[in-house]
Amino acid sequence: MPALPEGTAVPDDGTLPFARVGSVALRQAQEPRPFGVYVHVPFCSVRCGYCDFNTYTASELGGGANQAAYATTALREVDLAARVLDDAGLGSRPVSTVFFGGGTPTMLPAADLARILRGVDDAWGLAPGGEVTTEANPDSVTPESLRVLADAGFTRVSFGMQSAVPHVLATLERTHDPRRVPDAVAWARDAGLDVSLDLIYGTPGESLDDWRASLEAVLATGVDHVSAYALVVEPGTKMHAQVRRGELALPDEDDQAAKYELADELLTEAGLGWYEVSNWARGPEHACRHNLAYWRGDDWWGIGPGAHSYVAAPSAEPVEAAHADPAGVRWWNVKHPRRYATLLESGSSPGAGRELLTPAEAQLERVLLGVRVREGLEVDALDRSRRAAVAGLVARGLLDGVAAVRGRVVLTRQGRLLADAVVRELTP
Repeated sequence: MPALPEGTAVPDDGTLPFARVGSVALRQAQEPRPFGVYVHVPFCSVRCGYCDFNTYTASELGGGANQAAYATTALREVDLAARVLDDAGLGSRPVSTVFFGGGTPTMLPAADLARILRGVDDAWGLAPGGEVTTEANPDSVTPESLRVLADAGFTRVSFGMQSAVPHVLATLERTHDPRRVPDAVAWARDAGLDVSLDLIYGTPGESLDDWRASLEAVLATGVDHVSAYALVVEPGTKMHAQVRRGELALPDEDDQAAKYELADELLTEAGLGWYEVSNWARGPEHACRHNLAYWRGDDWWGIGPGAHSYVAAPSAEPVEAAHADPAGVRWWNVKHPRRYATLLESGSSPGAGRELLTPAEAQLERVLLGVRVREGLEVDALDRSRRAAVAGLVARGLLDGVAAVRGRVVLTRQGRLLADAVVRELTP
């Protein structure tokens, strides 16, 4: 698992650093920014060889980390978050989206997930029509558990399918039977939940035909949302060690590009349009609003060990790049569930560190994230010194020329393949 980033200390009470930015009354009079909640559930039945997320199996937890008590622990952070945001004048806004991720959230009993959601609703209130998603493995749900979630207010489930090909799943060390996926999708739909399927492409040993088979299996379920991510083998993972020893061979960039292009082609033909580089939906109503909130720079509070949060500074008027007050604050929690629980039990924030973003840094992040979505971002959002780069990117087929004429930066399919390179040319 990766180390936490470096940062400054988080106050024991979790106070946000916005005391100098206007009065509470002024902040409350502003147009409220959208607010979401992420709940990290750090438990898995096994650790997949490619995974570097902050997750733990039963053998890795050690003493003092009680999975059965996790809902109670998470609700302590919900209470802390409600107080901290209220003290900053940012507590009087409903939650637009809630996302339970992990790990495998559905390793907890459905009643525990429902209890955490009730706590979020009690703290802030869920916005009318709010989106509530949980990730799940296909073998971690039943028709009954999915009905409990739907009755509790969950609206979506995102299944980690990864592949439909047994030898690819074996390389990834995924434990579910791919034949179970259509059943899990049907159970979720019968419960009234929207369904997304997550795929990974570029697994060692995966052929283009294997990838096509996975895409066709996804489309056969009729789901309205698909995520497809290129495999990234991170240092410190079991798979990284296997690659280093020569036991596994990673595909080259051309193979990855061919698989992305095939995904975009088949998904588009089936009526699912891209709305973010790695995500396709049958229509705007099926896009994951929680993830869109990240890409649009909305506020969110991350509950759980290792979870990250971000809140923009409340301000009555735009500030200049050289302004001394932060434009926002990002912080992250301690990683181990035992330490996380201990801090909350003692009444302290579980924050491990934080960074204060200058207006210039916040603007840079707006570009980094905004370029990835289909709506793109305004050319005027770019630094003046980088706006001239748009014409060259259009000429190379990486940006949409019609959109550029209309004053927006929108990636073409080729641009999506080279999104990181495009961003480098658009940022100082």
